[in-house]
Amino acid sequence: MILNIDKHEVGSIAVIDSAGNELSYGGLVEFSEELVKVIPVRSVVFLLAGNDTGGIAWSIGLINNGIIPLLLNSQTDKDLFENLYAIYRPAFLCVPAEGAVEYGFECKTERWGYALLETGNKRYPVYEELSHLLPTSGSTGSPKLVRHSFENIEASALNISTFFNLKAGDRPLLVLPLYYTMGLSVVFSHLYVGATILVTNLSMTQREFWMFLKEKNATSFTGVPYSFEILRLMRFFKMDLPDLELLTQGGGKLSRELNLQFVEYTQKTGKRWIATYGQTEGTARMAYLSPEFAMSKCGSIGRAIPNGELFLIDEEGSVVEECNREGELCYRGRNVTLGYALKKEDLALGDERNGFLRTGDLAYRDEDGFYYIVGRTGRFLKLFGMRVGLDECEHIIKSRYPIDCACMGTDERMLVYITDPKYKESVKDELVGKTKLVASAFEIKVLPEIPKSKVGKILYSKLI
Repeated sequence: MILNIDKHEVGSIAVIDSAGNELSYGGLVEFSEELVKVIPVRSVVFLLAGNDTGGIAWSIGLINNGIIPLLLNSQTDKDLFENLYAIYRPAFLCVPAEGAVEYGFECKTERWGYALLETGNKRYPVYEELSHLLPTSGSTGSPKLVRHSFENIEASALNISTFFNLKAGDRPLLVLPLYYTMGLSVVFSHLYVGATILVTNLSMTQREFWMFLKEKNATSFTGVPYSFEILRLMRFFKMDLPDLELLTQGGGKLSRELNLQFVEYTQKTGKRWIATYGQTEGTARMAYLSPEFAMSKCGSIGRAIPNGELFLIDEEGSVVEECNREGELCYRGRNVTLGYALKKEDLALGDERNGFLRTGDLAYRDEDGFYYIVGRTGRFLKLFGMRVGLDECEHIIKSRYPIDCACMGTDERMLVYITDPKYKESVKDELVGKTKLVASAFEIKVLPEIPKSKVGKILYSKLI
């Protein structure tokens, strides 16, 4: 079975959630075997998973049987969901049981708080090595999906468990969503070593969250920059957390000030702080900064993970050999995904990347071989750690309001340019509603017109 889950002790606990549910490794294996009878033919399933035992059980159970889940936010906006459904025509939906009746499909089985619904859509050909699908932008519901293979899962689990030194006695706290590549990587890497995953959908500002963390003896915490901002506000540095051994960060660049605060805290308390870099296209992690360099190389993404290779290329595609010269960051490794899908027919495509990935990030390498990100060539931002497509946001606005618009910005805030001031609040509300991000993630600006080239392309460089 995937991740050798059938090789671990049958009675050892694989997952505990903050609602009190537990799932053993033996139970996970049994559930996987049950699903073969319910879905005997390789099919595409939309899995609207929450951060709970059921979400993990269904994710692993489906993948184990060669059934291809597209992992989605359980709170996905209705319009965005219907758009994805129309494009990919899944044979099944797996949704929280409490709202399953709203979909109007036959329920095939109900387990772990989720209902499996058969849609009646015809099954279609999919690539034999395709394991699961993740959205390129979990917030905006982009139809552009990342195609993962079984090899990607195994390679990522091995790599991550190696450089984090994971072991069966670990109890990671999972707060990142399963449809987010870094959240799913926590699951893969810890199941691989037979650890117990503590999963919760509680807010980090809730008292119950901290009770769960302490009472279940969480040994590690993985977060995005926004997560660590919350920790600071919660006076984390003054807490007594003797079981917590490891803090890991990804999902975008952390401010230097906050980075150093956590470095100093972990060094003072004997814990480990490991910053990482990755993308969905690289099955989460592609680089990490070892704890011993956390202070001296603060701000660096570090070096390539085990079994991976980082390098830079220039505009002509030649490898950049010099130190301190910028180029596009590239990665090579078995965790590089198969490619993208824009329609259901693309799910039959094979490996289009062959282990090579152009990240779209601009970086340089210092004299010691450490990499630093300086910019991005792609059209997306990482707002509060969540990748948000700028083109998708423009589409959301234009399809809802009779105005022209343009989106750009930084990982701190998206700048949204529109041409009619009366829609300022409406546009912000629409983006907040669709992305599920806070209002402060967006700044709306009004221009008489959006600057464009003679062929109608937006001139983003001319925006104020």
